[in-house]
Amino acid sequence: MILQDKLDALRSDFEAGRFPLVPTAAQVATMDRATQALIASGQAQRALKKGDRAPDFELADPDGSLVRLHDLVASGPLVLTFYRGVWCPYCNLDLSALEAVRPELEALGARLIAISPQTATNSRKSQRDNNLHFPILSDPGAKTADAFGLRFELPDDLVEVYKSFGNDLPRLNGVNEWALPMPARYVIGRDGVIAYAEVNPDYRRRPDPSELLPVLKSLQR
Repeated sequence: MILQDKLDALRSDFEAGRFPLVPTAAQVATMDRATQALIASGQAQRALKKGDRAPDFELADPDGSLVRLHDLVASGPLVLTFYRGVWCPYCNLDLSALEAVRPELEALGARLIAISPQTATNSRKSQRDNNLHFPILSDPGAKTADAFGLRFELPDDLVEVYKSFGNDLPRLNGVNEWALPMPARYVIGRDGVIAYAEVNPDYRRRPDPSELLPVLKSLQR
């Protein structure tokens, strides 16, 4: 089963009430409306894309060690994914799918990391719960996401839905704001230039990780 099939099944279960958290029809409508508004804003088209230079960053891994983009690409390309947080089941399926192909990515000389606005404690939980063997870097205030053009603020009605679900983003992220990155996946070459970019304002839609393999093979030439 490809990743999108799993995501579609998750969405069906959630909206049909076959999930521990059962949303109301009004809550589902609010979530859909917010997603459509983000799509209509055109922000995804303004985010960094193939051919752009990736902004350098210095972020802490779950153990508190600082990690720089410059160092990550020194020995080979970087596969970078932006992750909303431990509370997002769609994002956790995405991370698990990336973990499944991680050995193939590494065999092609690439490193894999995720960036999330959540705290290091929650990143460690994400790693444990999803059995990940790659780091999730903490991006307080989604500042690095903003440098990539991905950061957006949640509308007030969606904030209320998230609160009702127990998804208290200020507590989870350690910053008193309601902001997230759009889900995005990048391949960054050793020269710091983006070789692949996929940004989707609909968090329920993700590309299959297998798309990364031909990109990484082309960087070996």
